[in-house]
Amino acid sequence: MIEYIRGELADLSPTLAVIEAAGVGYALNISLNTYSAIQGKREVKLYVNEALVTGGRDDSFTLYGFASRQERELYRLLITVSGVGANTARMILSAITPAELCNVIANGDERMLKGVKGIGLKTAQRIIVDLRDKIVASGIAEELHVATSAGPQVDMGVKDEAVSALTMLGFAPAPSAKVVVAILEAQPSLPVEQVVKLALKQIK
Repeated sequence: MIEYIRGELADLSPTLAVIEAAGVGYALNISLNTYSAIQGKREVKLYVNEALVTGGRDDSFTLYGFASRQERELYRLLITVSGVGANTARMILSAITPAELCNVIANGDERMLKGVKGIGLKTAQRIIVDLRDKIVASGIAEELHVATSAGPQVDMGVKDEAVSALTMLGFAPAPSAKVVVAILEAQPSLPVEQVVKLALKQIK
């Protein structure tokens, strides 16, 4: 079993990294989060998940690479959920950072998960129900400094309305939600319109 690959980054695209180690070029499927983390580097280390698919006309052996252990662990948890395959899990981790995903699951934020291409309401609910306890038990939430119960309480109704408004204005759901949550944690009593106005000044 391959735990990680360390070597020279020979080639990189938003979905694939080729690492040369001891004269061998390893092609690893990656998420956008990992792409951002290793872009511009010469020497890299990616944690590996191996996927062997058999039984079809052609067997396949695929390597998935992750910039952190936490991202790999979240990927492994995601693919245990019924209806979430390897590509869907990678899509989720491309749209949302590991810390944001932990927050989304811990807070039961179905709307954020539904914003990911290919994720419907039932799948979003299944991910939250199946993984909420597991991300705490595995220690990932703590490692990523995600508050799963303590901390300021955010009005989810106001948050959802604000994120929805920002999405309709053309902003991506994930960064919008991050800004909105930060605003509401600092000023919990703000009405939706004020949250949106403040968010418009902060979203990059």
